[in-house]
Amino acid sequence: MPDISFNNTGIAFAHKSKRDLSKARLLFKSFRYSSLLKHGPLLAKIVIALGLKSLIKQSIFNQFCGGETIEECNTTIQFLAKSRVGTILDYSVEGEEEEVVFIATAEEIQRTIRLASGNSNIPFCVFKLTGIMPFETLVFMSQCIVRGSIASIESLEDSILHSKTMDDSDSAIFTAHQKNWALGLDRFNRICSMAYSNDVRLFVDAEESYIQTAIDLLAENAMAQYNHSKAIIYNTVQLYRHDRLEYLRQQILSTQHFLGFKLVRGAYMEKERERAISMDYASPIHKNKEATDRDYNAAVKLCMEQLNRVSICIGTHNDESNLLGVQLMENKHISAGDERVYFSQLLGMSDHISFNLSNSGYSVGKYVPYGPVSGVIPYLTRRAQENSGMSGQMGRELQLIEQELMRRKG
Repeated sequence: MPDISFNNTGIAFAHKSKRDLSKARLLFKSFRYSSLLKHGPLLAKIVIALGLKSLIKQSIFNQFCGGETIEECNTTIQFLAKSRVGTILDYSVEGEEEEVVFIATAEEIQRTIRLASGNSNIPFCVFKLTGIMPFETLVFMSQCIVRGSIASIESLEDSILHSKTMDDSDSAIFTAHQKNWALGLDRFNRICSMAYSNDVRLFVDAEESYIQTAIDLLAENAMAQYNHSKAIIYNTVQLYRHDRLEYLRQQILSTQHFLGFKLVRGAYMEKERERAISMDYASPIHKNKEATDRDYNAAVKLCMEQLNRVSICIGTHNDESNLLGVQLMENKHISAGDERVYFSQLLGMSDHISFNLSNSGYSVGKYVPYGPVSGVIPYLTRRAQENSGMSGQMGRELQLIEQELMRRKG
């Protein structure tokens, strides 16, 4: 195995003061209380309504977010850069469905692209399709694609109109979705075009399986349009889905242009399983963690074998998968700083991976969410739930923090 240790807490937390570590330890310990997690979003709204936003901002927000604005993120960008860790700015306002919000979000994503242009400290930009068009429109379009009504973006209108006879209510629904899709598609194209013009690599984030088909169509078209000499547009592949490894293989086999993939395990497992049960269809999620780990590592190997045409971001908090990426690079004599292979973790988590990798010369980017405190509550709730319990990620984070505090005492 490569000569790199994710247990070196001295490197992992060199950028953290004792006070920072003590605050983080208290925060991660609080995640063990299920009642706090259950009522956390409501409590957060109450705290904000009472004008006590600073309580949230100084605790969980500061742990997992870079700031409320791009300007506030500058401090995080600079301190990460000192450790040769890039920043991936992620405007993380979620759950909004108003056209005015979609417009504002698209403009904010374009601001991140302009900031990233020529800035080596910001190696990628990222966005979600649900940030720029309605969720239900993506559900509707995904269903049309699955039924074979849409084969390409260009065939959207004719193929749906002639695929079935619509009564008045169907026609009204279609017209509304068609309008929302057209508006969202225009925003998507402007974002991708700007990334290409500014030579900024762009992640299209993955979301729920029942909207992912439409997202894939958009990302695939953008890759074909803009990935001429290298990967500019990256699609995201969630390997906790049992069909995604085969999807990845088919994408590599069936295309000639450059491809970019961000490989993640996935973020919507419970929601996916609950929906599958309630609507009586087979869950798209692997039955166990072992199957997910197997497919994830197989995806890393597959992409590494195709680096002449495929660029990847290994986006995981899993020690083994990151070490596998390092090992494959060494075996194939790929330099640690090769731009075709990036490693990425979330701000506030897995510093033992990020900073030890960057210290050894590997290309690393931290996802840095930002946005108004009230707007990122759904994101912060997911982070808290992800770290809940004394096992799993929270247990690992807490163990490493306590290990570093003990090391400093010694």
